Amino acid sequence: MKLYYVYILECSDKLLYTGVTNYISRRLDEHNAGVNKNSFTFKRRPVEVIFHQEFNDVNQAIWF
Repeated sequence: MKLYYVYILECSDKLLYTGVTNYISRRLDEHNAGVNKNSFTFKRRPVEVIFHQEFNDVNQAIWF
């Protein structure tokens, strides 16, 4: 069964970012590595997960 996660990150400037992923540890690593220079979190690194919720259905995760 595939799992999906809604997560909230706290950025270094205390702003919050919310996302959805199917692999939370990989996604956190991507945020902190600065994989996408156009992303909201790129200039706000490092980031840390302050909340996450697990879902069985991607649509339910997105709705949440």
